Amino acid sequence: MRPWQETDAEECYKYARDRLVGPIAGWPVHDSVENSRHIIRDILMVPETYAIVLKEMGLPIGSISLHHNDLAEKEDEAELGYWLGVPYWGQGIMTEAAGELLRHAFEDLHLARIWCGYYEGNEKSKRVQEKLGFRYQWTSDVAVPQMSEIRKGHASLLTEEDWRKMMRK
Repeated sequence: MRPWQETDAEECYKYARDRLVGPIAGWPVHDSVENSRHIIRDILMVPETYAIVLKEMGLPIGSISLHHNDLAEKEDEAELGYWLGVPYWGQGIMTEAAGELLRHAFEDLHLARIWCGYYEGNEKSKRVQEKLGFRYQWTSDVAVPQMSEIRKGHASLLTEEDWRKMMRK
């Protein structure tokens, strides 16, 4: 993982233009390299948001972040968000990247709770959360402003205490 750079726009667009990636995560497909550059500059180049890169290439294949929002409102909590390019699904890459970001969240940032959510039908995201030890909390109808719709969203939680217990196993 590393910070996003504007020069990542072509690689970001390569994966973010795929209809299987953005819409299931709640954002529209990128429609050009310039659109990806704008999103990198205005949304992804912020603290605690990282490009997921393959060590041998150094080029981004997805994104992962910790941020505050409706789920994570308190000072000592954050929400984990992520997406990954389709060619890399099912290889354990997201679970590995998220595991490292959770370590950072609990050990370096001293957070107490990490929230994570997924929309109905996103079984891959649900599975990542289960592998990481997140526990289901609730299901509700949520507004997805970038897609101009209401969806069924599922919220999960991982506490520092539960994370530390998992790490001891």
